[in-house]
Amino acid sequence: MGTAEAAPHVLLVLGTSAGGVGRHVRMLAEGLAREGHEVIVAGPASTDQAFGFSGVAGFADVPVSDRPRPMSDLRAVGRLRALAAEADIVHAHGLRAGALAALSLARRRTGLVVTLHNALTAEGVIGAIYGLLERIVAKKADQVLVVAPDLGQRMAARGARNVAAAVVPAPPLRPPRRTVAEVRAELEAPYEAVSAERPIFLTVARLAQQKGLDTLLDASRGPYEGVPLFVVAGEGPLRGGLQARIDAEGLPVRLLGDRADVADLLQAAHALVVPSRWEGQPLNVQEALRAGRPIIATAVGGVPGMVGDAALLVPPGDPAALRREITRLLADPALAGRLAAEAAARPLPDEDAALRSVRAVYAAVLSAGIG
Repeated sequence: MGTAEAAPHVLLVLGTSAGGVGRHVRMLAEGLAREGHEVIVAGPASTDQAFGFSGVAGFADVPVSDRPRPMSDLRAVGRLRALAAEADIVHAHGLRAGALAALSLARRRTGLVVTLHNALTAEGVIGAIYGLLERIVAKKADQVLVVAPDLGQRMAARGARNVAAAVVPAPPLRPPRRTVAEVRAELEAPYEAVSAERPIFLTVARLAQQKGLDTLLDASRGPYEGVPLFVVAGEGPLRGGLQARIDAEGLPVRLLGDRADVADLLQAAHALVVPSRWEGQPLNVQEALRAGRPIIATAVGGVPGMVGDAALLVPPGDPAALRREITRLLADPALAGRLAAEAAARPLPDEDAALRSVRAVYAAVLSAGIG
């Protein structure tokens, strides 16, 4: 078992991921391994292909799926039980990964840390299932880390003993590779007789229910002076329906698909717009802060704490409020300048801070006699 002299053996567990959770776990795996911890990452093979875990730590293919699959879940619990036999700390990321890890540690005193990166916005049967998973995590986890205060309140209400804020590092700022004029030319190419001063509002989001893109489309109707162009970088299951509505209503919105050039898009944007129903500590907001861009966002999850005075905040699902703040920003260059300055000055944690935080959590769990 881990001691002050020997770095503890850590088993990191995650489910299906193509974005922020996978990047976060990759950062932890690489940093902890560099510091001398023995690290194994357990998750679906697709995550190793996407994030290269096996290049920085050990990797075990464990079928932690994105929805309940009884036979697969039983296999995952068995595999995690075997992997955890040599671990001092099991650190699971996401509710399903946390619940499966908790079940695998039944009757064991191996330390369990669970980081919750997302909130469930669905109701009904799915909501009830996830409520059960929350109770499993709350009962077993020695420490629950959350990316937003409302997640912490929810887990405390479920009976979690120790709840604290997760430290999620901001990505390094990548300099743009194209000029503003080049980016604008690409974005405006489908339109005739566009103005060189046409405001561009950028949204970076998976095209999914949580991201509130229906609210964005409602708000895009205006009326606005100058007819801003709304561009959405991202892909997802709602693309067909969103595009059909854009075409039918003649909305000034372009769906760009997945993009690797967010830094280029940000420098050409009048502001970043985040219409989500819920967010934790979204990468796109971190990138906008680093780039010093104004932000208009919904006051949900961890967003208000991230942005401070660097954003205009609106209620989720309120297109009139979103439209009002877009209009306000367009009409007030001084406001846009103030928000940009606040964004650039906003302090954000780095990878060293995130690693220090998890090391302290692991030490506290072990010193409590859990491991």
